Amino acid sequence: MAILRTAARPLLASVFVSGGFRTLLDPRSVAPAAAPVALPVAERVPRLPEDTERLVRINGAVQLGAGVLLAAGRFPRASALALAVSLVPTTLAGHAWWKSEDPEERARLRTQFTKNVSLFGGLLIAAADTHGKPSLAYRSRTAASAGRRRTRRAGRDLGAAVSGAAHDVRSAAGTVRDRLPVG
Repeated sequence: MAILRTAARPLLASVFVSGGFRTLLDPRSVAPAAAPVALPVAERVPRLPEDTERLVRINGAVQLGAGVLLAAGRFPRASALALAVSLVPTTLAGHAWWKSEDPEERARLRTQFTKNVSLFGGLLIAAADTHGKPSLAYRSRTAASAGRRRTRRAGRDLGAAVSGAAHDVRSAAGTVRDRLPVG
């Protein structure tokens, strides 16, 4: 499975590396199409610039950076998640097939939209991939459960030790009492 991941990650990342690089070089070519999606997002998310060209550039930088990280296998889950998030506005702005009146253009846009939805699904799978290792949540639950078992066992052992010590004290007290002169 490791060989599969090593080959699949760069393949999945390649479209984002090339697209992000192209967008960084020429954000003006996609800014008009991005404006209907980018500006409402910028209004709702604090600290985002309200300049469409800068927003497109930021999205391109995220796609390029996260794509390189995913291809290199560095922070693959986080980079796949970042790519998935960046893909949503890209898809809605660039492939809005429902707005097109021309049947041929509508079909082309629908194909691109569907391709991006498929990429989104692949990125979600990559973001959830734990390399065959249990997830952090699973490891936390397992550790907590093991801790509870050890605590119960330690409590039983402590109870047995206290009971044994009390028995030894009673036995020693009886021995001392038997040896004392009556009188």
